Order: sequence, then structure tokens, then C-alpha cells
Amino acid sequence: MKKIIRVWDLPIRLFHWLLVLCVVLSFITVKIGGNAMEFHALIGYCVLTLIIFRVCWGLVGSHHARFIHFVPSPKGLVNYILGKTKAGLGHNPLGALSVLALLVSLGLQATTGLFANDDIAFEGPFAKYVSNDMVQFLTSIHYFNEKVLIILIALHLCAILYYQKFKGENLIKPMLLGDKEIDPSEEAKYLPADLGQASKDGGLQRGFALLLLSLIAVILGYFITN
Repeated sequence: MKKIIRVWDLPIRLFHWLLVLCVVLSFITVKIGGNAMEFHALIGYCVLTLIIFRVCWGLVGSHHARFIHFVPSPKGLVNYILGKTKAGLGHNPLGALSVLALLVSLGLQATTGLFANDDIAFEGPFAKYVSNDMVQFLTSIHYFNEKVLIILIALHLCAILYYQKFKGENLIKPMLLGDKEIDPSEEAKYLPADLGQASKDGGLQRGFALLLLSLIAVILGYFITN
């Protein structure tokens, strides 16, 4: 009988898919340009809210969402690559680096967007607080980081396809339903401590996550609109 373990709580799953939606819409609106840039900016604020929430949830959230439980040390990363250590139920060490890279790149994109100026139809709400040279510098980072972000997303998608095709592991299903099904014959692949540690995903956990997200959105919205 397969062992079913709750790996991704509802807050993490909603964060993930809302972020996916925001990223897709951001690319669409920036290509349309014109009046769509206002919507592009709104999406950017949503992305920044989600990223800040994920960082906070990585500190106080459920077991497998916490950075301390999946971000590897340099030695741990090397040992995993050499096959000397087992993978965790959530992100393996290489997957953890991919997640961190995406969070940093998306956070940088959303933050620089607050200062960006396309010299046509859009100026970020914080552009007026810095010099023109700084606006140009941050705008150039915003444009360059878009290419970096595309590469990271492509690598992320390739990794999902690789695990599905060559390792027979569906990474999308747990992110949709929250649970990971583990066959007894596969238990040896994972850290023993992780096999007995499910993520809390009750009403209290979800309510706290909603409160945290709301506070972040309100505080960020206050600074952006004022």
C-alpha cells in the first residue's frame, strides 16, 4: 500500500499557481504595451506581494515549505550530486536552488519595476524618488532580468518534464493536490525523517496564511499608492 504524505499545504499551492498566472499575464501585457502596461504594473505588485509572502512562509510556514528544511548547504549539495545523500520529500537540493533562483529573479523583476520607466506610457510609482540615472539603471536591470527569468522558467519546465519522462515522478500532481504518494519500494530514496513529517494544513494554518498575505498586500499597497 502506498504511503500518502501531505507535502504542500494549501497556502503554498495557491501561491505557486497564482504566481504562474501572474507571470503568464505579465509577459502577455508587456508584449501588448500601451494601456495594458497599467495592468502589467498591477500584476507586478501582485507578484511582489506573493514573493514577500513566500519568503515569510519559508520562515514560519509548514514543514516542507520552510527554507531550513530544503535549502542545502554547499556540502549537502555536493553530496546529493555525488549520490551520497537522499532527496527530501519536497524539493531536492538541485530543485531548491531552482526555487531560490526563481524567487530572487521574480523579486528583482517586481522590485525594479517599481522604479522603471519605458519613456512611452509607464513610469513606476517609486521612480520619482530617485535620480534619472538610477531610473535608467534599474530599468535596464528590469529588461535584462526578463531574459534571465525566461531561461530559469524554461529550465524549471524542462526539469518537470525530465522527472516525468525519465524518473517516472509526477511533480505537478503534488502541487495540485498537496499529497505525495510513495510506494514502499521507493521509500529508500527519501530521507527517513521526511517520511514521518507531514506538513500541517489545517484551518488554523490556512487562516494564518491568509492573514499574513493580507497584511503584506495592505502594507505594500499603502506604500505604492502613497
